[in-house]
Amino acid sequence: MKFIFAKMGKYKVTVFFSLLLKTLGSFADLILPYLLAYLIDDVVLNVTKEEHKLVYVIGIIMLVVAVLGWGFNIYANRLAERVASSSVADVRAELFYKIERLDAIQVDKVTTTSLISRLTSDTYNIYSMIGSLQRLGIRAPMLLLGGIIIASFMDLTLTLVMVALLPFIFVIVYFYTKRGQPLYANIQKQVDNLIRTLRENITGVRVVRALSMTDHENKRFKEENTKTVKEELKATMTMNKIRPMIDIVMNIGLVVVLVLGAFRVSRGETKIGEILALTSYFTIILNAMSSITRIFIQTSRAQASANRIQEVLEMGTKLIDGTNEVFESDAPHIEFDDVTFSYHGKEAHLENINFKLYKGQTLGVLGATGSGKTTIINLLMRFYDPQIGQIKIFGEDIRTLKHEALRRHIGLVLQNDAVFSSSIRENIQFSRDMELEDVEFAKEIAQANFIDQIPEKFDYKVSQRGTNISGGQRQRLLIARAIAGKPKVLILDDASSALDYHTDRNLRKAINENLKDTTKIIVAQRISSIKDADLILVVEDGKIVAKGTHDELKKLSDYYKTLIVHQLGEEALWIRCQDHATNPEMMDHKYLKIKNKQLNVFGTTYLIIRND
Repeated sequence: MKFIFAKMGKYKVTVFFSLLLKTLGSFADLILPYLLAYLIDDVVLNVTKEEHKLVYVIGIIMLVVAVLGWGFNIYANRLAERVASSSVADVRAELFYKIERLDAIQVDKVTTTSLISRLTSDTYNIYSMIGSLQRLGIRAPMLLLGGIIIASFMDLTLTLVMVALLPFIFVIVYFYTKRGQPLYANIQKQVDNLIRTLRENITGVRVVRALSMTDHENKRFKEENTKTVKEELKATMTMNKIRPMIDIVMNIGLVVVLVLGAFRVSRGETKIGEILALTSYFTIILNAMSSITRIFIQTSRAQASANRIQEVLEMGTKLIDGTNEVFESDAPHIEFDDVTFSYHGKEAHLENINFKLYKGQTLGVLGATGSGKTTIINLLMRFYDPQIGQIKIFGEDIRTLKHEALRRHIGLVLQNDAVFSSSIRENIQFSRDMELEDVEFAKEIAQANFIDQIPEKFDYKVSQRGTNISGGQRQRLLIARAIAGKPKVLILDDASSALDYHTDRNLRKAINENLKDTTKIIVAQRISSIKDADLILVVEDGKIVAKGTHDELKKLSDYYKTLIVHQLGEEALWIRCQDHATNPEMMDHKYLKIKNKQLNVFGTTYLIIRND
């Protein structure tokens, strides 16, 4: 609760006025039964013809008090909603800020779906609790205590009957509230699972339909939905026992008050108006207890949610941010020195990784799926720290560099990178301060010429997840985003998988010609994407099984030669048109795979050129 009250502290002035107005509204509600008793006992039953005007005066006073109480309560409720909305907005902002800065290992631990749940449903539970706490937190106790105090002045004996019931009520509320809080925590955990299933289905809806698995996914979602309902019912049925049990206790008390009141009226020990007022106060006390019960229920749910939010906010980081800026030097741009890393601290996902890369050089990383290629990139971006070894950037230990400074100098395109629901220009600029010329420059290098064919050009609105552009266009847009920042290090993690060979070749050519001083890392599945690299790493099961240039690996690595056989063909021969031999541009477009030494097609003679 300290966490929630701390967030409300920023709006303490508004909270003070809200509670003040609620106090005045509660006084108005408490005065009305007393005025009613006075009107019946002292005015109506004893009024003479000359004093009948007093009835109207008391009636008008009661009407004014009722209207004032109504007005105070409405304005107080508005202030309460304002505080609740603003406080939860602050919680969401703080939580989002923290999530954006969580270590990758922390995100893996909490899971993305749970973070979404905490940022949405958990914060809403806190919102409901803060609003109810202000609306009822003062009003309900005041009506409870005020009703008891005023009733005691009217008839102490009947008031004691009501007071004697309160310990039973408090025991009921305490018992079920204590049982309810862990049940609400279980609900939020199950909501995490439901959101995960929903997110997977929405993201993979095309795959589900393509494989005709709609019925299967409907069944899977129904199972998670049913589990959520069961958890909700378990908690709700537990907490909803409070109100009926309180009603039973209070109604028994009301019957006792009415019976004893009837005897006391017949003996002349009390008045009819006082009995009516006591009945009204008893109803007020009953409603106050119900409101207090509701507060306890919402507080239990909010406390469970607050604990989940605090768990994220209080997460410490193992990746301590460095203090140094990035400065270029003659040292290698990137250096891995005997790096070993494990995601879970059990089996090694990378082992004894060693390589150096100097300014302007290109590194190619080749390997099967799951071999550890992307893990190398994750370490280079310092999403994780290695357990053994050292990583240096521009000659500095990566641990000593500021995260922001490090990543500002790196352009990255991941395997499953995201485009945003905004214009093409905004996707490339990505809120960075750059001119249109920089965007055009990045577009040309990334081979994103499809933009020129769109009527809106850079103002074209990309839909969520880029569903209104093709996979290849999306990849070129992401490459343009990485290049637009003019990074010192450019990382393409399988970023050309959706590109055809011709576009891929032109992309690599443009990068080499225009980004000569940029150090490049290309993670790829096909040899053609990395064959011109200065250094190629062949990674298998987290280890470098071979490294060198393309020509060196052809001679030294059986694994690499096998890849050449499978991807290029052992005796792959390429031909080009003789009549365009003097035109290099046309010659580049006249390749054809064949195994003969020459070919004649429609009278045109093609010469054979071997390419290993």
